[in-house]
Amino acid sequence: MKVLLSFVLFMMLSASAIPAQEPTVQKNIAYAVVEGTPLLLDLYLPAGVEQAPLIVWVHGGAWRRGSKDSMPLGDLVSDGYAVASVDYRLSPVAKFPAQIHDCKAAIRFLRASDNQYSYDAERIAIAGSSAGGHLVALVGVTNGHSVLEGKVGEHADQSSDVQAVVDYYGPTNFNTILQQSTPHGLSVRVPALELLLGGSPEDKPDLARLASPVFHVDAEDPPLLLLHGDQDPQVPINQSHELHAAYKKQKLDVRFEVVHGGAHGGKQFFDKRRHRLVKRFLDKHLRPQSESP
Repeated sequence: MKVLLSFVLFMMLSASAIPAQEPTVQKNIAYAVVEGTPLLLDLYLPAGVEQAPLIVWVHGGAWRRGSKDSMPLGDLVSDGYAVASVDYRLSPVAKFPAQIHDCKAAIRFLRASDNQYSYDAERIAIAGSSAGGHLVALVGVTNGHSVLEGKVGEHADQSSDVQAVVDYYGPTNFNTILQQSTPHGLSVRVPALELLLGGSPEDKPDLARLASPVFHVDAEDPPLLLLHGDQDPQVPINQSHELHAAYKKQKLDVRFEVVHGGAHGGKQFFDKRRHRLVKRFLDKHLRPQSESP
């Protein structure tokens, strides 16, 4: 018996000493070229997983800054998800709808390239924070929209449809966000929106409406998970309440996680509790029941 126990202990210690396999990371993959400038993404592929579901990550930064290098979903890669972190044209370079054209082009490229990179292009979620949250929500609710699809990239035959959306504290209605904002929020949001739209939402009402996910929700839209802090000083939590209400009106699959005490981003949104929440949501919508979560 002592020999058996010693052997079991030895095997347990040996297993714990084996380092976990690192994901494969492929940097700076060009998914499109616009006016001679390549648009890039980074691809994270989980170790030992064939045909992994894919998450497209879209960074924030008030549409005017930020990059694909900020990718906070490493735990989901460890859980067996592939992640593509996408750059898009920023507002100092190009006005809306360039940003949504780029995000949709990235999805079409990823769908056309699944055989090359060994993820499952039939199971794609899109996730993003702040300005990225706005863009992922807009991607989710505008599949096939003639104006918002754009003509970026070489894969017009592919769909930009996604099977699930995770929106971290993104704006959803440009016609109400300024009225809902604190003075601090206005100091950030007014110049950001003017740069993105080429004018204020009041001056560009049609463009502001086109850019607002709440006005595009219909009965065909994919499942949605919203996460928003109730103390957010930059994007009012009412923005997520509006999109949540639009989904509920259509009787769509939606969940709203209020992060109590949460501001605009931070570790709370990616802690163990929220990681489990996001993983359960993605497992439900992207993994067949026969797969282990």
